[in-house]
Amino acid sequence: MFDERIVASFDDKETPFYYYDLKLLNQTLKECRSAAEGHKFHIHFALKANFNQKVLAAVKANGFGADCVSGGEVKKAVEVGFDKKQIVFAGVGKSDAEINFALDNDIFAFNVESVQELEVIDQLATAKNKKASVAIRINPNVDAHTHHYITTGLDENKFGINSWDLPLVYDTLKSCRNLEFLGIHFHVGSQILDLNVFKSLCIKVNEMQQWFEERGMPVKVLNVGGGLGVDYQNPDENAIPDFKSYFQIFADFLNIKPHQEVHFELGRALVAQCSSLISKVLYIKNGIKKNFVIIDAGMTELMRPALYQAYHKIENVSRMVEGKGFKAEGELNLIPHTSYLSYDVVGPICESSDCFGKGVEMPETKRGDLIALRTAGAYGEVMASAYNLRPAIKHVYSEE
Repeated sequence: MFDERIVASFDDKETPFYYYDLKLLNQTLKECRSAAEGHKFHIHFALKANFNQKVLAAVKANGFGADCVSGGEVKKAVEVGFDKKQIVFAGVGKSDAEINFALDNDIFAFNVESVQELEVIDQLATAKNKKASVAIRINPNVDAHTHHYITTGLDENKFGINSWDLPLVYDTLKSCRNLEFLGIHFHVGSQILDLNVFKSLCIKVNEMQQWFEERGMPVKVLNVGGGLGVDYQNPDENAIPDFKSYFQIFADFLNIKPHQEVHFELGRALVAQCSSLISKVLYIKNGIKKNFVIIDAGMTELMRPALYQAYHKIENVSRMVEGKGFKAEGELNLIPHTSYLSYDVVGPICESSDCFGKGVEMPETKRGDLIALRTAGAYGEVMASAYNLRPAIKHVYSEE
């Protein structure tokens, strides 16, 4: 992602900031769209991964819909100009105000996560003399084999409706006159790299759609969620996920009927690699047991390492070694280094958990060097906070 020209352009920028490679973003979106179109699959972008204005503009321009998990995200999707008939609204705790806003904007569907929610949507739709299209989010009890905080498809998770409640769902749908049953919805988790997980999901989807159709309720939409992971260790070598193999799993293992549409809700896979958090070294603290690099970005700018113990590749882009990064000659007049040191890379926030990496091997690092935390385009900017009264995060775009 980085060369001498790009790094030189950072010299006059105040850190920290998110750097967006819009060319890579558009290439990723194009490859995903091409792979999906081969199967006539529909893609909704998960706004919870990234709602940067230029990112959303690129997503919309590529013809994707919007997957929203809050009223604020629904409002954002409407404001950006997504086709309202391509907006879906999920979330385990939708408020009345959020539901009413979505009803007023005639979105495509609500992904409903409890029997009580069905009743509430029906009541609010009745008051507006409208019909609300609903998909039933079913908990498939499929283990995503990922971090327990981002697993969503097990019986122990708060998301979705468990299979033993389906008879009550059926009775409720039959009694609610202002609901239109559209289909079924699943999402087993995030950062899934083992495609066998999606094979297991397909088997559950096939079972569930048969359950509804046997009871005279045709399933028009199979929404299988998202969850496709990315390569955090090798962001340059594997910048774009293997969308073809991912979609082929569903084409091969889902029982798709002629009248059905298959919908996906991808987020991380589309945007993670297009952005890095750029920070500047404030101080070096060398000790007997540890060397610390203290940078001006913290957990307030990138929460994932503190929250999930997540890995992000950390690079000193000011001092990359010849043969391993930039060549020594060039605009920055970079100096080759032969010695690497092990550093704990930490931020300025008053919390011990404000740590981006322990034992990170980097060229000998100096105050003022630029540090890149890679693969930060998903769940980076959107999770930023003002804790410690930190200023709002800034952005730099490749086209600038």
